[in-house]
Amino acid sequence: MEGAVSALLCRTSDRTAVTAEGARALAEAIADRIGVEARLIGTPGEPADTRFDDDLRDARGCLLEAGGQIEDALRDGRFPVLISSDCSICITTLPAVARAHPDAWFLWLDAHPDFNAPDTTQSGFLGGMCLAAACGVWDAGLDAGVIDPARVVMCGIRDVDAGERVLVETNGLGLVESPSQLAGLLAGRKVFVHLDLDVLDPRHMPGLLWPVDGGFSDGGLRTLLAEVAEAADVVGIQVTDFPAPALARRVATIVEPVLP
Repeated sequence: MEGAVSALLCRTSDRTAVTAEGARALAEAIADRIGVEARLIGTPGEPADTRFDDDLRDARGCLLEAGGQIEDALRDGRFPVLISSDCSICITTLPAVARAHPDAWFLWLDAHPDFNAPDTTQSGFLGGMCLAAACGVWDAGLDAGVIDPARVVMCGIRDVDAGERVLVETNGLGLVESPSQLAGLLAGRKVFVHLDLDVLDPRHMPGLLWPVDGGFSDGGLRTLLAEVAEAADVVGIQVTDFPAPALARRVATIVEPVLP
């Protein structure tokens, strides 16, 4: 299957400018690796420490474009690889996958669940609330649809707000403590991978915006992805929070096992 590699450069809820450059570099490195041309979408906006409601209004077009990239690739029978500055894109991308593959599962590799709601968020950061919106816990107003939280499997989570933990538990998301269990759990299923690079230990990925000690090593994450790719039918991947353009080829090597 041919890959469709896109970098979303326009601002969603970016709080620093470097992640847009990281998205560009990583998309180009992955595209080079699989022999296609990367598509660069939009231009970087001015980063700001804004609240979720402002970002939803100002970045509406960019967020909808993210879902459109996934939808277009899947409709054309291609394997979507979408790179973005932060996880807010999942509000539209995950429902786009569900429309194309109603039986798809979602592997959430991230140091954070991003499952806050307007009444639990401490920061007001859209990127910390986006998966909850994609699962219909709160309405982001984008009319993008929602996914079944029971089809979300999380791994690498280690920084969870108190109210957020309650939402994760009451909405039935799967939380896998041992990475070695993932392949068996996802065996034979269609799986879309969400990879926030802060799932890596910050010793292995400098400059992370939201670093949390105790994550994967490069080799550990590559092994996990290889095991999932062997057991499941991976239908696409999105990668977020890449702050170090100089390390793009290294990260492209890490994700290679799930690429087409």
